[in-house]
Amino acid sequence: MQRGSVFRLAGLALIWGSSFLLIALGLRGFAPIQIVFGRLLFGAGVLLLFVLFTRRSLPRDPMLWLHLGVVSVIANVVPFLLFAVGETEVSSGIAGVLNATTPLWTLLVGYASGHDRRVTALRLAGVVLGFVGVLLIFSPWRSGSEAASWGGLACLTAAALYGVTFIYMDRFIVRRGVESVVLSASQLAVGTLLTLPLLPFLGGLRAPHWHWAPFLAVATLGAVGTGVAYVLNYRLVADEGPTASVVTYLLPVVAVLLGFLLLGEPLSLQVIGGMAIVLIAVSLVRRPTVPAVQTSTNRA
Repeated sequence: MQRGSVFRLAGLALIWGSSFLLIALGLRGFAPIQIVFGRLLFGAGVLLLFVLFTRRSLPRDPMLWLHLGVVSVIANVVPFLLFAVGETEVSSGIAGVLNATTPLWTLLVGYASGHDRRVTALRLAGVVLGFVGVLLIFSPWRSGSEAASWGGLACLTAAALYGVTFIYMDRFIVRRGVESVVLSASQLAVGTLLTLPLLPFLGGLRAPHWHWAPFLAVATLGAVGTGVAYVLNYRLVADEGPTASVVTYLLPVVAVLLGFLLLGEPLSLQVIGGMAIVLIAVSLVRRPTVPAVQTSTNRA
């Protein structure tokens, strides 16, 4: 992995590692659809201002805008809403475990679609091992009923959509020579516009419970956890392909370390072992493979 990709992977893990906690905080004052709209609005606003002040141009290719519209639905509007709704029934820890299935979905979708069939034994072992490590960190069996609830199903569906997203972005968007910050700003702007008509039907017009903590959580979730994070994510996918989805395995590692360093939460041997397994798994997934015959070279 390139040195720049390592830093971007670490940055994404650090940013997204706090996302589930921020969603839980946001739900104390806002409806799920309001959180979705807020994080998209703040994310798009920050990036569009950056694009404006740096005199960059938005894409002019109608087909690229169409692809950005598709990815804004499957990567932003729907999964953001599913996770926000899901966390009304499940804990942020369970949501994190279900989100960690993203690399499994990415591997499955990439192979089934013919986009990426370089599934070596080491890579498959790394993907499975990473999920095992996440399970050890979170120990979801202690609250297994949550994972089997409708909220758990919503989070699992969102993770599956994220798996599709990594393949879709790599196939249709990141190879067009457009800067990652421009792609991210455009995608989030489209997502914001697509969310607007949903507000009246999903409780988005109800008066929120205004308080500084939920508002700050949503603002941070949007500006940093969505805006800045998507710039890093687009560049990571462009450089590393769909296997960039292994970043989701690092999120619980970040969450546990932050809890230990900032909140004084204990680290058990089981958790430390799970973290070690996750790091080994990521190295296995990223181990170079012999290029296979390209099964699909056309990019629309």
